[in-house]
Amino acid sequence: MSDLVPINTALSTPTDRPVASQADDDLHLIELWLHGKSPNSQEAYKRDVDQFIDFVDLPLTHIKLQHFWGWADHLEAAGLKPATRARKLAAVKSLFSFGHRIGYLTFNVGAAVSMPKVPDRLAERILSEADVQRILALETGLRNGVLLRLFYASGGRVSELASLHWRAVHKRRDEGNRAVGQVTLLGKGEKTRNILLSPDTWAVIEELHAEEIKSGYGSADDPVFRSRKGGPLTRQQIWRIVKKTAERAGLKQAVSPHWLRHAHASHALDRGAPTHLVKETLGHKSLATTSKYTHARPDDSSARYLGV
Repeated sequence: MSDLVPINTALSTPTDRPVASQADDDLHLIELWLHGKSPNSQEAYKRDVDQFIDFVDLPLTHIKLQHFWGWADHLEAAGLKPATRARKLAAVKSLFSFGHRIGYLTFNVGAAVSMPKVPDRLAERILSEADVQRILALETGLRNGVLLRLFYASGGRVSELASLHWRAVHKRRDEGNRAVGQVTLLGKGEKTRNILLSPDTWAVIEELHAEEIKSGYGSADDPVFRSRKGGPLTRQQIWRIVKKTAERAGLKQAVSPHWLRHAHASHALDRGAPTHLVKETLGHKSLATTSKYTHARPDDSSARYLGV
């Protein structure tokens, strides 16, 4: 079966649905379910749901628990990692929960499907402060250097920095009347976060802005991280920048931009930042998510009390 196929013959007809439903058919249900999600989330969720429907080849109203189990077994047999399988199952389970909630599906069969256990590998993806400083020091290009620094300084996601425009960057003054910066990031669910930056980070952002103005860019609607063609850097271009710089720094792990977000959270907590402040800066939904960084790098352990 093809990995990516359009939803077509497996879509149900209006006669399959309960009378009280707010969706007309499978396609309409998916459209309603995706509404309000970010473009990147919509793309990923739609792809996972398409794959599920292609596998079962049935209308959603005809799906039974055995079909869910069959797909879960198929994903495992395909050699997908537990985290990938969990993401795909979570997407389809979310669709079924939504369909049941609005009256389109009589039963939410996805609720009975257990998620694969995903090993917690967060500790493996947290760079040391020395690693981060080496990455920042070895990038000599102004644009790429500011990009890497802002990933670490703001804890921003790839999508947030790729879509950052100069109108969202502002000059501020701190208590010592030093020039500091503020960036407004547009995160998941179209929620914004205002993040205060240090004088050093603000200084390099101002330097980049000055260079952009000399090049005929740098207006409010221009991207902060501009490609050679004038538009914003793509996610793929940003990933390559981070990967290449990490390789120059001698890091053998497959470092991604998200590792700098992990580093921000871990290092800020190590230096005494309040957990709730880190939560707000990173845009986590709950303190439990932020607290994972504390557990990934504990300050103490009963192992230290043993005689070995």
